[in-house]
Amino acid sequence: MTTGILGRLPLLAKWSGRMIQIKTAHEIELMRASGLITAGALKAVKAAVAPGVSTGELDAVAEDYIRSHGGVPNFLGYHGFTGTICTSINDEIVHGIPNPDRRLAAGDNISIDCGAILAGWHSDSAITVTVGEPSAEDAALLEVTERSMWAGLARAVAGGRLTDISHAVEESIRSHEHDYGIVDQYGGHGIGTEMHQDPHVLNYGRPGRGPKLVPGLALAIEPMVTVGDPSTEELDDGWTVVTKDGSRAAHFEHSVAITPEGPWVLTAEDGGVAGLAPFGVTPRT
Repeated sequence: MTTGILGRLPLLAKWSGRMIQIKTAHEIELMRASGLITAGALKAVKAAVAPGVSTGELDAVAEDYIRSHGGVPNFLGYHGFTGTICTSINDEIVHGIPNPDRRLAAGDNISIDCGAILAGWHSDSAITVTVGEPSAEDAALLEVTERSMWAGLARAVAGGRLTDISHAVEESIRSHEHDYGIVDQYGGHGIGTEMHQDPHVLNYGRPGRGPKLVPGLALAIEPMVTVGDPSTEELDDGWTVVTKDGSRAAHFEHSVAITPEGPWVLTAEDGGVAGLAPFGVTPRT
């Protein structure tokens, strides 16, 4: 689940007046266990995506998986949110509310954002999938967005700076011929004993700025990309964020821990091995 620039929580280690939570190696292990539950829940929901299935039914799949594996959904009840997952379709960018009366149709793109708590530790991850066969435009949008996430994750290494991640995401998106929009009102975030923590992680910007990336820092990296204008508006439900021009959007997210051995993608089943390989990065596994 994304966070805006405002409303972040107080944490533990100071940086420019903010507090950033640094975890021990054992606490990162606990976050990995939480991350595997979220990964499994997303896998189960993805398998259930089909024409005619309601977003409410997908929500039930996620909640059942998380609870049956010892976790607690961290979206459910968060500031009054009524779902275990966010289900955002087509021009909806993030925070779509699951609804038993809203059914998927062939050709829809659906962003599925999911998170869990295990032993007090949070995880957060998102995928976008097409119902049935995607158009060439949709396939490209999803590929560009997912690759930009992995480009950012590849820069989640000790010794760097936070905006190294931001710059890598933007550079990846801008490298394509189509002028994709980068949503700038929302971004990634720190994660740990709360779902949303400092620091806020932009999906654009100059490198070499912001807090230093140190072992024990955990972040959720989540680019949101549009085919058209990235300007957004929030619907009357107080949650769903859509593109103003009605263009389609995609959203991918992983939680990652910075370790002495390299980035550890906590919500990827393989720890990030496959996704980071094209960038020449070997994650902790």
